Amino acid sequence: MTKLHPLLEHHLNINRRQFFGRATAGIGTAALSTLLTEEGLATVAGQTPSLQKFSDTQQITPRAKRVIYLFQSGAPSQMDLFDYKPRLEKLHGSELPGEVRQGQRLTTMTSIQDRFPLTKSPFSFERVGQSGATLSELLPHHKKIADDLCFVRSLHTEAINHDPGITFFQTGSQIPGRPSIGAWLSYGLGSENRDLPAFVVMLSRGSGRPNAQPLFDRLWGAGFLPTSHQGVKLRSTGEPVLFLNNPQGTSRLQRRRLLDDLAKMNQLQLDRAQDPEISTRIAQYEMAYRMQASVPELTDISGEPQHILDMYGPEVTRKGSYAYNCLLARRMAERGVRFVQLFHIGWDQHDFLVKHLTNQCRDTDQASAALVADLKQRGLLEDTLVVWGGEFGRTVYTQGKLDDPASGRDHHPRCFTIWLTGGGVRGGMSYGETDDVCYNIVRDPVHVHDLHATLLYLLGVDHKKQTFRFQGRDFRLTDVHGQVVTGILA
Repeated sequence: MTKLHPLLEHHLNINRRQFFGRATAGIGTAALSTLLTEEGLATVAGQTPSLQKFSDTQQITPRAKRVIYLFQSGAPSQMDLFDYKPRLEKLHGSELPGEVRQGQRLTTMTSIQDRFPLTKSPFSFERVGQSGATLSELLPHHKKIADDLCFVRSLHTEAINHDPGITFFQTGSQIPGRPSIGAWLSYGLGSENRDLPAFVVMLSRGSGRPNAQPLFDRLWGAGFLPTSHQGVKLRSTGEPVLFLNNPQGTSRLQRRRLLDDLAKMNQLQLDRAQDPEISTRIAQYEMAYRMQASVPELTDISGEPQHILDMYGPEVTRKGSYAYNCLLARRMAERGVRFVQLFHIGWDQHDFLVKHLTNQCRDTDQASAALVADLKQRGLLEDTLVVWGGEFGRTVYTQGKLDDPASGRDHHPRCFTIWLTGGGVRGGMSYGETDDVCYNIVRDPVHVHDLHATLLYLLGVDHKKQTFRFQGRDFRLTDVHGQVVTGILA
């Protein structure tokens, strides 16, 4: 058999993607049809390719335009912060009843214990505001905004360990590889600002438990969605985004010309291979070019009035602190960033609960409350949804010896508390209820899929209709589950 020349064989061997891509040729041509505007920026219908959105998802009148998600990584202790249980005062030290536990699986950290003594909160609580919310002494600044908050005390999840728990909250699946919630929103709604990404992530490490669980970039990844929808992580040291600045000796005009030539080369390859990731690459280069101007302005807080800086607390000027990230989140909301996610690490209080939880609240209480108050005074809270919470809760029984300062609380997925505010959520209320020892839900349970469905609904997205076909199946953030929690809607 005569063997073809490799180049000829390459042109003759057309794969399935290329066949259907060429059958609908024009995707790439459209992407570059108006490549050069007055600034030489690649646009499609007034947007960069990275901002193109799945237009069929917005079937509902949106109540919010954007989300700020304050994710408290490690699982805050609900009965020590938001869900006060006075009966624990009398039951302190008594064994967790079997009819309450109901055979729930335990982690390897407490399954070896001989006893599971119920443990009262070591902190005092106070009713505050017109709503009468009961909050811990560790949250003095939350008490000032209590009437703006909706406490959901009946969250429950399926994971009992951190990595699958956080992955579930971020992607709707315990198995890594699915798109994150921010990527789904970027895909569904696009961005309001062509000069900033639709999805931005910031990390901070608190003064809580020092050996905290790590976080991985896949938690804000795009999964099988186009990679232009993945979260852009702002760094706390050096350049906010790697390689954002031009190399020494390279002018902005030179960079512009280089990107234009590179876009033309990528377009040739896109026309030939019809690989959508090439279009994504073009979009990412263009976004990086715009971010060279927009990100330094965004992260420069020197123009903020002193009284605003004072609101966020003494750590606000330290880059990478939770307070600094909260202030940047407000600045991003002003600039139309669709989804801002703050991860604050260190809430995993398996030991030295009093010490570590006190420190974590000191890191986050003032800045979280300041963000809500700041958004409200600027008129942004009406269309900005703010969410605060972790991946599961903590056990009502002690981990370690009872009344030992070194003791803590283990993981508890069966009930925990988060709060939401703004963006179409009713303020000054509590939703759901747990039993007298904060172990099981007795009224209005809310699953993680329900929370996701509700967040999408508030942004005008029907969670059942926003899908993406991958490997022969239509995927969505809520999989085949999820109900909108109408009881918390304004």
